[in-house]
Amino acid sequence: MFTNKQRQEERIGKYGTPRFQYLQELVGHFQNATDEETKEKLAANLANFAYDPYNYTFLRQLNVLELFLDCMTEPNEKLVEFGAGGICNSSVDPVNAAIIVHCSGIPLVINCLSSPVKNTFFQVNYALGALYYLCNASTKEEILKPEVVDVIKRYAAAEAVSFSNLAQAFLDKHL
Repeated sequence: MFTNKQRQEERIGKYGTPRFQYLQELVGHFQNATDEETKEKLAANLANFAYDPYNYTFLRQLNVLELFLDCMTEPNEKLVEFGAGGICNSSVDPVNAAIIVHCSGIPLVINCLSSPVKNTFFQVNYALGALYYLCNASTKEEILKPEVVDVIKRYAAAEAVSFSNLAQAFLDKHL
């Protein structure tokens, strides 16, 4: 559920942790984590916060979009998945999308379309969703390369409904 300042204040009460502080603590724990499982849980938690527009300013202030992109370069496929999920969740906002593009995020998102990992369901869905929002007049040349469009067309023709629906929505909007 989306929130706003008033609802957030009601939820945390007098002694609760404000959202910015809570997100800042999550980022700090992620940066200091030494084991992969902890990093995975923290990245997943941050990605969940990325769906709510209320959090967008906080995520930008804390460089969480860059953290998601860094996750997408890791060998740990769960971190890649959660990074891609965070990018997908936040890319609907034009300011976030501009940051993702500026930080060279498009190639990382495109890589998720053809991950060598067997269970890529979430990565592919996140990549298709992110590309849907990242594709615009200034990014079309980078995104609509023939090899990328070919992959998206294959997903549109696939029997996996979520893949095909997202891929077809992308094609309908951008081609």
